[in-house]
Amino acid sequence: MRCIGINGEMIGVIPLGDAIRKAQEHGLDLVEVSGNADPPVCRIMDLGKFMYDEQRKKKQARKHQHNLAVKEMKFHCNIGDHDYQTKVNHVKGFLADGHKVKVSLMFRGRENAHRELGFDVVNRVMKDCSDVAVVEQSPKLMGRSIIAMIGNKPKP
Repeated sequence: MRCIGINGEMIGVIPLGDAIRKAQEHGLDLVEVSGNADPPVCRIMDLGKFMYDEQRKKKQARKHQHNLAVKEMKFHCNIGDHDYQTKVNHVKGFLADGHKVKVSLMFRGRENAHRELGFDVVNRVMKDCSDVAVVEQSPKLMGRSIIAMIGNKPKP
């Protein structure tokens, strides 16, 4: 079998017994790297340390991974100006974090008779966020609510 030493140097093609003896002399393990090769390739290494390092790499990769979600902000057509500004600021914060935002407006009771007011509010949200967002789904009426999707502007 082909054997690779401790520091990655090639030892050469040696019998299995000699490879095991060399690994035991250094107090390390003989690990098969490629069993399908001709001859099979083995490496002398500390298997416990190798496995630990691999787990640390996977954990670091998961830690730096950023999960994107669709956030939702609900409005009503008779929303006050200060409440509106607060919600728009939250939407801009979600967009800054890289999330997509679903803007929904629910009609209650007699508000359903004045759907144009609801569309005005949703279009105003789209216009106020146009500096940081792009419309992915234009406002649509679905039952008693208006739904629209906005996402981040693509970076040039």
